[in-house]
Amino acid sequence: RIAVLISTMALRQLASARTAAALSALRTSTVAHSKAGASSAGSAHSAAAPIASTFTRIQTGRAAVTSGVTSATQIRCAHIDVPNFDAIKRDTDPKSKDADYSRRAFTYLLGAGGTIASAHLAKSIVQDFLNTMSASADVLALAKLEVDLSAVPVGKNVTFKWRGKPVFVRHRPQSEIDEVRAVDATSLRHPQTDEERVQKPEWLIVLGICTHLGCVPISNAGEYGGYFCPCHGSHYDASGRIRKGPAPENLEIPEHSFVEEENKLIIG
Repeated sequence: RIAVLISTMALRQLASARTAAALSALRTSTVAHSKAGASSAGSAHSAAAPIASTFTRIQTGRAAVTSGVTSATQIRCAHIDVPNFDAIKRDTDPKSKDADYSRRAFTYLLGAGGTIASAHLAKSIVQDFLNTMSASADVLALAKLEVDLSAVPVGKNVTFKWRGKPVFVRHRPQSEIDEVRAVDATSLRHPQTDEERVQKPEWLIVLGICTHLGCVPISNAGEYGGYFCPCHGSHYDASGRIRKGPAPENLEIPEHSFVEEENKLIIG
């Protein structure tokens, strides 16, 4: 009874006059049930259920008050004014003319932008990786050799170093040109005409490496006046073609070009 009275006094201060009247009626009903249940143990057991389940729920404006005999008084605040979201809801009807396509356009734009950014990032990563595998600046500088042809007199052979290999640049007189071109190419071990081996008749550019075992031949020597390898006795003519000895092929012709206006040779 004391707990009911304390709960009633607290609710009277919070609730309206209507709420206080309802709680007073509840207290009177609770006392009556308590006296009737004390007469017999059997009837007390049967009356416990309706007493325990007796409660009242009173709503006053935004407050909801719940009170019972065996439970504490609870006061819950409920939001009655539910906002209306119809103005910002997406139209799910595909046939509606007022369907909002801005979301779809934004999605496509975002996807396209992400794809372009990813492709650019992948390109940068691959390019940086390939740059690490490319040759350094000092190696590229040695990839080509520039030769001033005015420094090579007629009838002389000058040796240059290109990529760690000797290169013979021979300025041939007309007599040597006529002599090597008079030879029948079909009779040679490695058949090649002089026209196939030179870009200009007066200039012969060959690698100074014997095709037998990689020795360096001597220029203006041998039985044919071209090149001679003293290691194993290979003889080459003035066109760099093998004429005698164990060498299986002619001297190799490196890639080269002429710069006419500057009278220079570019090897490589």
